[in-house]
Amino acid sequence: MDLTGARWRKSTRSGNDAGACVEVADNLPGLVHVRDSKDRDGGLLTFTPAAWRAFVELTRSP
Repeated sequence: MDLTGARWRKSTRSGNDAGACVEVADNLPGLVHVRDSKDRDGGLLTFTPAAWRAFVELTRSP
């Protein structure tokens, strides 16, 4: 998978805890990638934009 050009950003839900950070790259066409910031080479999850929106909606605090 070519991630050239991916712009990773830290989740606003990660807070200031250096051990619990999630990064998201949602600037590549048709895919959203999620990785652990403390293990950037350890793998990632890939979502379609629609699946990512559904995931975010389901995990939002009331």
